[in-house]
Amino acid sequence: MKQITRSCFGAVGAALIVSAVAAIPVVAQAKGTSASVVTAAADLKWNDVPNFPGVKMAVASGDPAKGGAHFFMKFTPGFAAPMHHHNADHFVTVLAGTVVLNIDGKDAKLPAGSYFSFTGKKTHSTKCDAGAECMLFIDARGKWDVIPEAAPKAEAKKAEAKK
Repeated sequence: MKQITRSCFGAVGAALIVSAVAAIPVVAQAKGTSASVVTAAADLKWNDVPNFPGVKMAVASGDPAKGGAHFFMKFTPGFAAPMHHHNADHFVTVLAGTVVLNIDGKDAKLPAGSYFSFTGKKTHSTKCDAGAECMLFIDARGKWDVIPEAAPKAEAKKAEAKK
């Protein structure tokens, strides 16, 4: 029994030492480049996004108009953006509501806690289900933009006929 106990403690001790040694380069690397950004939800500064009624943005870090940034976006219930793409690769977490993305003709319904990303100017449409406001957190790796896709000719003719 004593030998088993010594072996268990020896294995646990060895694992702790290996873990501590493995963490040293990470700590040393982080020490020279450490920084932090801490913002309480109540301190976020929400602004309307020009030309996009029903969309608000709060920047956490960076400047989306100039380059890579981290920011929150809110969509009013029922908001819809037609097919478009973004020049920046971006990585997104749905924080509230249900976002519906249309990608390659298929809808993906994403409730709070879901994740998605778009790279290489992937075209998609975005909707916020009517039940609740949608909130996203976005990690954009370049200047943020929304580039509308040309409407197919049949849709353009229907839209023109309704005028």
